[in-house]
Amino acid sequence: MTTQPPASHFVNGAYVEDTSGIPLPVIYPATGKVIANLFEATPAIMEQALSSAKDAQKEWAARSGTERGRVLRRAADIIRERNRELSVLETYDTGKPLSETLYVDATSGADALEYFGGLAGSLTGEHIPLGQDWVYTVREALGLCVGIGAWNYPTQIACWKAAPALACGNAMVFKPSETTPLCALKVAEILHEAGLPAGLYNVIQGTGAVGAPLVADPRVNKVSLTGSVPTGRKIYANAAKDMKHVTMELGGKSPLLIFDDADIEKAVGGAILGNFYSSGQVCSNGTRVFVQEGIKDEFLKRLSERLSLATIGDPQDEATNFGPMVSQAQMEIVQRYIQIGQEEGATLVCGGKRLDRDGFYLEPTVFADVTDNMTIAKEEIFGPVMSVLTFKTEGEAIARANATEFGLSAGVFTRDLTRGHRVIGQMEAGSCFINSYNDAPVEAPFGGMKASGVGRENSKEAIHHYSQVKSVYVRMGDVEAPF
Repeated sequence: MTTQPPASHFVNGAYVEDTSGIPLPVIYPATGKVIANLFEATPAIMEQALSSAKDAQKEWAARSGTERGRVLRRAADIIRERNRELSVLETYDTGKPLSETLYVDATSGADALEYFGGLAGSLTGEHIPLGQDWVYTVREALGLCVGIGAWNYPTQIACWKAAPALACGNAMVFKPSETTPLCALKVAEILHEAGLPAGLYNVIQGTGAVGAPLVADPRVNKVSLTGSVPTGRKIYANAAKDMKHVTMELGGKSPLLIFDDADIEKAVGGAILGNFYSSGQVCSNGTRVFVQEGIKDEFLKRLSERLSLATIGDPQDEATNFGPMVSQAQMEIVQRYIQIGQEEGATLVCGGKRLDRDGFYLEPTVFADVTDNMTIAKEEIFGPVMSVLTFKTEGEAIARANATEFGLSAGVFTRDLTRGHRVIGQMEAGSCFINSYNDAPVEAPFGGMKASGVGRENSKEAIHHYSQVKSVYVRMGDVEAPF
């Protein structure tokens, strides 16, 4: 397929280019070769995106929710019809195996558009009786939203942010990661093909040099970021200067607790999904795996056996189920963490090496005998590296699991559902799992506590983050005044 888009940006319903912008070569992670050449948005492109979005938003918000929802549902249908084409592009963009992208990425984006498209017509206010007087509330759009995406799920994130924003009557300027810039352009193209008015969803490319002025622009009412905690802190602080609404979906160092009564096979499966899916490049991953000491050896043995079955290869081959890292830079970051883990005394159980082939491939890596103060147990690695820690008692496990600045996700495996609920009830995390890990249906809220973020994506909760409530007091009788 052709990976070079017609132009770098999609603004006001059409592809646009400005070759005076800084070049942004797109690298295919499986080969390290350039597959497209784009340009960073210039100030002129940014202005075109913001002004066209601002102009289009009022008319869109004036439409009924049912009308807006119809466009989103039509876009969902188009995405599903073109799932293979979009999945292949996602694989070129990220390096994730086609065996993943065919079932998770574009399909998740379509789910979001369908869900919020169905919800759009139900966004009503309420009537509050006060004797003969009454109050009514109206749920209104925020206005112009800026979305800033991460590189691990480019199609999904573009849709997760677009769907609730558009359903509520907002416009959006979306900046994908400069590492994976291709998929969001297709999302914009499909939305407009489905009937979205020109200007309502614009995609412009660039690094933080583009993101910063978008966040600072006084016309912007809301910023939604998916990214790292350091980036989130900067954007949150900048948005606060003008009291802008924010959603921050940030990183984590999430705990996965495996008790000695757990089904080992299911627990190993959960640990694999929570550490090695998408080559470990998932913000909610349960990378601190706390295993009750009595089953440590059995767990590590079965984990190593199953990891040896991973098929590492060409991500465009559907038989491949483990692909490369997204970039040379990210691979080198993970390699440094693997080296630090060994230097600090963790036991390397398996993996740890770069594969001798083109592209940015690292073996699935497991460390045992990890302690809480080791760097690999404290810092987000964002790669295929699992840290296995042991514990004795439930109380100890809970205290250690919560001893982190992060709070995105947490999981527990146990046959005792009473304990499962009891433990999860004490986890300081926003997206939690019992006898499962990393499920993210659009019907469920997704987001973190503590340094892992502010606000929620997906579900009805997202509506509150893309709209605001106006209350109107209606007096039916005389107005009493002191003079």
